[in-house]
Amino acid sequence: MKEFVVYTLARLGLFVASYALVVGVYLLVTGGEAVPLIWPFLVAVVISAVASFYLLRGMRERFALVVEARANRASQKFEEMRAKEDGSDRT
Repeated sequence: MKEFVVYTLARLGLFVASYALVVGVYLLVTGGEAVPLIWPFLVAVVISAVASFYLLRGMRERFALVVEARANRASQKFEEMRAKEDGSDRT
């Protein structure tokens, strides 16, 4: 669970930083004109998605390992329960 929270917060932080960068550049280019809502948001989404693919690779891999280990444990427990039920049906 910790890896999920850390990765999610890192993605959110990356998006906020991207949005601030896009709005800052927009304000510099336009000289302080009112910022539209949707375009900086969409550009920040694309920037943060691409950046997170490269910058958060290690976190994503650690998170994937935790999820895989949890799935393997659940699968093993399910198989143990199934084997136990199959053994008790034969008696």
